[in-house]
Amino acid sequence: MNQEKIGKFISSCRKEQKLTQEELAEKLGITYKAVSKWECGKGLPDASIMLDLCKILKITVNDLLSGEKVKEKEYQEKLEQNIIDTFNYSNKIVNEKNRKIAKFIMLLGIFLIFNAFSVFPTESSWGSIFSVMGLLLSALGFINIKRNTILKKILLGISYFVIGLTLMILLDYSNVVLNKVAPRFSYLIKTTDNIILYESPLCNVYRINRNTKNEYYIIDTKKEYNIDNIPLTPFNREKSGIENIIKYKNKYIGNNSNISHLIDDLPLSEYSYIFMINSENLELVINYNITDWYINENQYLEKSLLYNTVSIFALIGNVEQITFNFSGQTYSVSRKQTEELYPNYSYIVKNEINKNNFNKYLENKMNDGIFIENTFKSIFME
Repeated sequence: MNQEKIGKFISSCRKEQKLTQEELAEKLGITYKAVSKWECGKGLPDASIMLDLCKILKITVNDLLSGEKVKEKEYQEKLEQNIIDTFNYSNKIVNEKNRKIAKFIMLLGIFLIFNAFSVFPTESSWGSIFSVMGLLLSALGFINIKRNTILKKILLGISYFVIGLTLMILLDYSNVVLNKVAPRFSYLIKTTDNIILYESPLCNVYRINRNTKNEYYIIDTKKEYNIDNIPLTPFNREKSGIENIIKYKNKYIGNNSNISHLIDDLPLSEYSYIFMINSENLELVINYNITDWYINENQYLEKSLLYNTVSIFALIGNVEQITFNFSGQTYSVSRKQTEELYPNYSYIVKNEINKNNFNKYLENKMNDGIFIENTFKSIFME
């Protein structure tokens, strides 16, 4: 069916009847823009007004659909062809509408996925629920963009869903590794007093010290840990752990910038402080603007002072004395005291700094209340 030819024929017939587009539109009860659209070959008259149009233009429907006045001897042949063309045209219009609807559904699903990733926090299960719903919706739209058999639609839908879900899991995994956050696509969540374990297809994520100022994440891609053996520390491990603070290792106490960065990353830095260096006595003095007993819930003060003392002596080669001043009390310790009284100190600094021994003899010991009590008393109180 040649829409351009039909449009020119309508225009010619209208002019023969000495009608403007506005006048023809008024007689049909439509807008002149619809008439203009026909005559430009961008559409056909609706079936509901086709008979009225033909009466006004004094032509037959067969003439209209042929785009010309049909000769009597060709009438039957043209009629049959026009019936077929009309049927095909109707199917084409329906298919185009269905494709537009399918594309809209597909885009709506993609929009839902995007919003699920951007609106909901990673630890919220709603993010994964809405993203999967969006994926199902977009898969439904995708399989209906083209006409296919039921079997082919099922295979396309399954393939689309599997590929889409795989991509979302990979994106989620990348976000977890790069930003140290909980995974959206976790199939099992376990919770203890201070740990949340998220088990996901590509890694396990441990959220430790949850909802505290020292919260940190461990991304276990090899799945070698469990809740019972995961490395725990009351501090922010990403900030205060040996993997980070070892970069401040220095032979000399006099590097103020290095010392400042080290103290910033050690526990208690969350409270404002100033520090001073006594070059003659090789002493580091840190003044914290808080009362010592105020921050001592669950031995946090003792744990922090022990951890900071061992870390500073291990990393800064010529520090001989450290003084921690609080508004309530002062704690002083020497390198000699630490080397003699802190258990297994020599293993921590053996062959420079042994990271595994650092974690074993210092970090992990921060969870042992009896060890903290006894060691703190022997180093700081005696």
